[in-house]
Amino acid sequence: MPNTLKYEKLIAFIEVIGFVAFALILKRVLDPLIWRFAGPVSLVAVLIILTGYMRFRGLSWSDMGLRALPGIRAKLMVIPQALLVFLAFAAAVAPILLISKALDLTFMTQIPAGVEERWGDIAGSLPHYLLWMGIVWISAAFGEEMFFRGFLITRLQTAFAGLPMASVLAVLLPALLFGYAHMYYQGLRGLIVTGAIALAFGTMFLVFKRNLWPIILLHGIIDSIGMTSRYLNWDM
Repeated sequence: MPNTLKYEKLIAFIEVIGFVAFALILKRVLDPLIWRFAGPVSLVAVLIILTGYMRFRGLSWSDMGLRALPGIRAKLMVIPQALLVFLAFAAAVAPILLISKALDLTFMTQIPAGVEERWGDIAGSLPHYLLWMGIVWISAAFGEEMFFRGFLITRLQTAFAGLPMASVLAVLLPALLFGYAHMYYQGLRGLIVTGAIALAFGTMFLVFKRNLWPIILLHGIIDSIGMTSRYLNWDM
């Protein structure tokens, strides 16, 4: 293996370990201060620093999937692509929920108390709703997809280049991390369900040849529906 390739693989691995560790430590530091917002704030901070680092390395977010969409046709294609992502999302989540119900796994069929506690007094409160809608699109739709799918999968593909099932590992590891990142307020159910969602999103990211836009769009829409239902106090 040429020395240049070995160097790139090593650098990519160090980048992943370093930024994941930084994100986890920063969130842990912020937890006692702003529990509800520790995840979004730490993620945005990591992305800001990561952007500067990538610029230093001669990389950009377009290299990580936030590509330009020239022309109206390319932009419109994001809609049917997002529908395909939704099918992958449903295919990943539905079997888990059906099996959990069939086996009477209580922890999988009940929404953990931490989920509702996290949103505060969003029901009927327009300021809270608008705040969380901003967080949904900035931190979840864009932020999570840029970091967990765009950055981690792309750099892990480089780090694992030449290994058997390199792309599978590059999708699986961020999915496990994504599930773990939601476990602190969603419990084991959150780990399993959001981990499965991450597998679907990561797979479609590679199917679309590292195009984040369809996944960002669907992620934002799904979370927006969830926030709107909480604001209107609908049972889902």
